[in-house]
Amino acid sequence: MVELLGPAEIRGLADELDVRPTKKLGQNFVHDPNTVRRIVELAGVQPGDVVLEVGPGLGSLTLGLLDAGARVVAVEIDPKLAARLPRTAAERAASVADQLTVVGADALRISAADLPAEPVSLVANLPYNVAVPVVLHLLAELPSLQRGMVMVQTEVADRMAAGPGSRIYGVPSVKLAWYGPARKVGAVPRSVFWPVPNVDSSLVSFERGTPVEGVERQRLFEVVDAAFSQRRKTLRAALAGWAGSADRAGELLVAAGIDPKTRGEQLDVHDFVRLAAQA
Repeated sequence: MVELLGPAEIRGLADELDVRPTKKLGQNFVHDPNTVRRIVELAGVQPGDVVLEVGPGLGSLTLGLLDAGARVVAVEIDPKLAARLPRTAAERAASVADQLTVVGADALRISAADLPAEPVSLVANLPYNVAVPVVLHLLAELPSLQRGMVMVQTEVADRMAAGPGSRIYGVPSVKLAWYGPARKVGAVPRSVFWPVPNVDSSLVSFERGTPVEGVERQRLFEVVDAAFSQRRKTLRAALAGWAGSADRAGELLVAAGIDPKTRGEQLDVHDFVRLAAQA
């Protein structure tokens, strides 16, 4: 029997640890058990799955993952929170507490060698300011990672799942699409967090497919960054620095079958791959 955390328990743990949630770390703790159960269910966590959780905080989602039978690898940058989490699991999920491993580290710096097992899934409540870099870093560093369900600021969720032609389609959309499909699967009320954030949150799911072939990732991502660095300009102008000149950018675009007067938001990941392959 796993006892999930409610509002009183969250406040009690925060008081015990003298934790004051900070904007710098994007700390907003989930205190609603039903929201935790919903996230775990939508993530499709199965008994025995090795699940990577980034930023477990006080342990709300961690306990939900343990309750689903997962083996949880929790990466926590805050040493105080990292030290308390195993005891929280022992107190509230005694029968499965040994299924939790806490890694005190920055998720933006970890590699597969830093983890005790190869995770198949990422399930996390991510701070909005590092959400996209964390997801892209983990997909690059952890080839075992096949899918994910992350809770992020709605604005970030929209960008992650956007398709070509959308006003919010951009660098995160293309880079994530290179790994596989992403979609927004639901909203999360502000009221389930402590402290209550001043932004809306949403859930985004993604899967690792077969990466689009034709060019190495680093070269592709360089082109994508350049294409969206000046969104109002045509690709011929926006890619001038990357290609060496506007004329050269135009030649590469034509060779890739792309109108030089096109803007970056009109290209899908396959278009970008063709373009990068010309360089």
